[in-house]
Amino acid sequence: MAKQRILVGEIGRPHGVRGLVRVQSFTAEPADIAGYGPLSDEGGKEYVLHWLPGGLARIDGITDRDVAAKLTGTRLYVDRDRLPAPEEEEFYLADLIGLSARNAAGQDLGQVRAVEDFGAGAFLTIVTDGGKDLLVPFTRAAVPEVKVSEGWLLVVPPEDGALPEGIETAPSEDVLDDAHALPRRQDVPRRGNPRPPRGGVVG
Repeated sequence: MAKQRILVGEIGRPHGVRGLVRVQSFTAEPADIAGYGPLSDEGGKEYVLHWLPGGLARIDGITDRDVAAKLTGTRLYVDRDRLPAPEEEEFYLADLIGLSARNAAGQDLGQVRAVEDFGAGAFLTIVTDGGKDLLVPFTRAAVPEVKVSEGWLLVVPPEDGALPEGIETAPSEDVLDDAHALPRRQDVPRRGNPRPPRGGVVG
């Protein structure tokens, strides 16, 4: 069975002529991304990062700007089992992907396809049995229970057609198809009952 991997960063544009790159880090502290050892891209190729001030990084074996430029947009992953084990009633947001979504009556609503954040806070994209996307704010009220070990979470769906507060239009299909679209702080477990955040959704 293939190991589960969690997105922890993305390589940006090159900086200077010696192969340095900008890196968008999704770890608790930006520099933490370099502390997990070799990271891998979607194809499994490994990269060793050395974090530098200003959101820059040096990658082993990359010393030329043109070579660095070819890495722009490369997503970097860490094996899930290299992250600290969560405490009881804690979970990683990435662990929500694939869970079954149930309503209060125990009926299956569908499966969590992605956890996403477009500026108004985190929300779940749930694919219903009919193939439709149900967007659910990741709040205590909308997701009162999360049972990762049992493979399900309890969802109180928003009214038909309702979107999370602050989101005026649904994300594009291209974005929703990306099951790795996750907000920051991927290496920090969260409590099973998310705190009420800004705008009513978890930040």
